[in-house]
Amino acid sequence: MAADEIKSALFLCALQNAVKHGGVPQAGAVMGMVMGAHPEMRKQAKEVAAAAKEAIADVAALSPEERVAKLQSLSPEMFAALHEKHEHKKVLPELEGAEHGVVMRFAPNPSGPLHIGHARAAALNDAYVKQYGGRYILRIEDTDPKRVDPEAYEMVKEDIKWLGLGITETVTQSERFPLYYDLCKQLIERDGAYVCTCENEHFKALKDKKTACPCRDQSVETALSLWERMLEGGFKEGEASVRVKTDLLHPDPAMRDYPIFRILDAPRHPKVGDARVYPLMNFSVVADDHLLGVTHVIRGKDHIANTRRQRYIYDHFGWKVPVYRHYGRMGIEGVVLSTSQMHLGINEGKYTGWDDIHLGTLRALARRGISPEAVKNAMLAIGIGDTDISFSWDNLYAENKKLVDPVANRYFFVPEPVTAVVEGAPCRTAHAMLHPGDASKGNRELPFEGTVVLPKTEIGPDTAMVRLKDLFNVKISWDREIPSFSYGGDSLADARAAKAHIIQWLPAEQALPCTLLTMEGEMKGVCEPAVAKEQGKVVQFERIGFVRIDTVSESGVLAYFTHT
Repeated sequence: MAADEIKSALFLCALQNAVKHGGVPQAGAVMGMVMGAHPEMRKQAKEVAAAAKEAIADVAALSPEERVAKLQSLSPEMFAALHEKHEHKKVLPELEGAEHGVVMRFAPNPSGPLHIGHARAAALNDAYVKQYGGRYILRIEDTDPKRVDPEAYEMVKEDIKWLGLGITETVTQSERFPLYYDLCKQLIERDGAYVCTCENEHFKALKDKKTACPCRDQSVETALSLWERMLEGGFKEGEASVRVKTDLLHPDPAMRDYPIFRILDAPRHPKVGDARVYPLMNFSVVADDHLLGVTHVIRGKDHIANTRRQRYIYDHFGWKVPVYRHYGRMGIEGVVLSTSQMHLGINEGKYTGWDDIHLGTLRALARRGISPEAVKNAMLAIGIGDTDISFSWDNLYAENKKLVDPVANRYFFVPEPVTAVVEGAPCRTAHAMLHPGDASKGNRELPFEGTVVLPKTEIGPDTAMVRLKDLFNVKISWDREIPSFSYGGDSLADARAAKAHIIQWLPAEQALPCTLLTMEGEMKGVCEPAVAKEQGKVVQFERIGFVRIDTVSESGVLAYFTHT
């Protein structure tokens, strides 16, 4: 390939990269793009490397507006490619017996709002229902009164609405107690369960010896009479329970005649009230999966033992067993997921609420600016493999960036602002693009009238020059650690020769106070006044990262850091 062709190809790639990302690319990135499209260039690596530096320098000399116009002029197809949406469909493994549709369920406990750990089952079930067609049931599993937070019923529904799940129906287990009681009676009548009045320690000792307790041989009539006595309040907590008959010789002691109903004296259930006989999870789950027609169950492999326990109940009733898929554990670090720890932290004032950004709740992610589609895409990318993994926050941020980068407006944010009077500088207005990849959005106008605010971290005793982005160069001189500022001309080449940093800035008259909250703490600064119009949206603070504008008040703007 001729030298001029090489340089032209490099220039176009560098130009497209600059328009897409709003900054000048590295030589390696440009060379990789060109050599990927033209493998024959690999034999001319040295020539390509030299030409890449020239091409990047030519792009750097252009303003953002000029870059967009030039790319549109020279290669309309490369400009159009920046706005194409490439949707990579997440392909999940096929489900056995799903050819005619599925009935699936998401079954959270209302102990608090949903968190990132819930999102995997929620998203995977949702995707399969969409893939095969059918019903998607939200089942609120609230049969343990000790784990119920009355406010969580609505919080769970709000979180599901935010996540955008295709729920077709909702059931609450505490409203189904009569169904469970009737099924328990039927199970006893089938000689599949009995009422045990043994003390727990005595039963455990017998179980460990693979020996039946005396209650196991009671007649069906006796078991039914004891069951009625349980329902009528004839036993205190711990005095009686219903146990399902399993294999007493099973190698796992936890499988041997496990309990399916218990008596609880307290606390009072917010929905059931004074009910004292409560179904345990392994019974209520089987009952509902059967009654609701659930065909496929996707859950963590920590439920494999429960799946084995539940099969005994299916066998006693002669019910069809759903298809099970158990995925590996997903370790999540960096945020709090324990509901009890969240409750305690909120009550102690350690966290501001359920949406505190140090928590792993979905509402905390939403407050930071993470979109529900990014959460679902990240979970689908993980899939249903049985290997244990560590959840990658970087992968979630990458999914979110795909969604926000094409639409998020750009603004200047100046942390730790210092005021600078620039001597000898002409008054002018900087025209900064609202979005470097979308010229149709227009520009922000930042008038310079002599005084600006600059980030303190960019002004040090060793700093001789900085370039104000989209404006001009500023020379800095020092007298006993006191800086003075003067106009340094418009030449980008001069700034490059002086190794001057290109920094964000704001007219002193237009600096709006802004607090940026991050996982590590807060960052005080100022931002453009137009940011106030972006409340509730994600924007990009140039050279900082993406942020969500949370609140706007007389005291200024409060924003949450999303990711870079």
